Amino acid sequence: MPLVHVFLLTYYDFSCLSTVFRTNSSYKRWDEARKNWGMNINHTRDLTRMANCYYDSRGVPPEQRADDLNHVALCTWAFVRSMKRHLSPEEEDETAFKNELFDKLPLEQARKIIGAAHRPNRALQDLSYAIDDLPMHFTRKNEVHKAVTIFEDDLGSSERILTSPVPLFYSRHLTRYLALWLFLLPFGTYDAFAGSWNHIAMIPAMTVISTMLFGIEEIGTQLEEPFTVLPMQAFCDKIYNWCMEIVSWEPGDNGRSMKAVKPEHAFFTDAAIDGGAEAYVAAPPGYQNNEPAAATNVASTPVAPVEAAPVPAEPVPAAAPVPVPAPSIADLNAQWAAASKGATRY
Repeated sequence: MPLVHVFLLTYYDFSCLSTVFRTNSSYKRWDEARKNWGMNINHTRDLTRMANCYYDSRGVPPEQRADDLNHVALCTWAFVRSMKRHLSPEEEDETAFKNELFDKLPLEQARKIIGAAHRPNRALQDLSYAIDDLPMHFTRKNEVHKAVTIFEDDLGSSERILTSPVPLFYSRHLTRYLALWLFLLPFGTYDAFAGSWNHIAMIPAMTVISTMLFGIEEIGTQLEEPFTVLPMQAFCDKIYNWCMEIVSWEPGDNGRSMKAVKPEHAFFTDAAIDGGAEAYVAAPPGYQNNEPAAATNVASTPVAPVEAAPVPAEPVPAAAPVPVPAPSIADLNAQWAAASKGATRY
């Protein structure tokens, strides 16, 4: 085998391996960016679903409930839309971003997000405030806040991809290497096309080979910047539509009436507030290993001891029992926290 053939084969193998390695590395960046947006889609729906289900509507007008949940849905969309703008070039998305925020959000909230140095963080802060204002038990509210934490993780992962591009000298070196190999390829394949007139068949063959190899190299270049390839605007539009639809659903609108809170569940809801100490101790003893203490242990004000009256010559009726004050909301929450940790007092 001529020496030039050996050189071209070795050069070809190394060129192909380098091209495939670069394409795989670029695809990993694209795949990670796509998974981040997939997590955003999943948890925006999860967050609005929990907010809608956990919302405590007792004593709240239907208009107020609809307004609170609508605000949560808008704040959720505002975050993903701010994240999209944060990951896109300014000249491509700035005008559309401002128009969408002013169109869908309250004026002051839109101005605060647009004027923030880090817009996704400001949108997440507004979302946390919106969740914190919802009337629900604090344990349920903590579950909703977990989805907000996942949004922050997705944002940080996307920022790492955006701010850590593939080094430019690596891309340029691979392109030069590939161009040099294609330039020398006709010298190694000249005799193979001796059967055609004046070796003319070599021209279309070299054209096809060059197009394929440079096409693979261009794919790697495009995938290095995944946020220019992903349809992030379509993701944001879908998230907005899904969130607004979820919060429009109401308990019992599927034709099945909602069941009343069971007595064993009243310990974990706000029913104890309405019923006082009697409702607080209504939970069965030992429920989930969180046995509530007696009503005397949760009284906010200790009962002063009653001094015994002097014994009269004649028997007198027994004194009426001293009433136990009803526990306050803070006392109930503190007692619940202490019981969940295995304690009997706080």
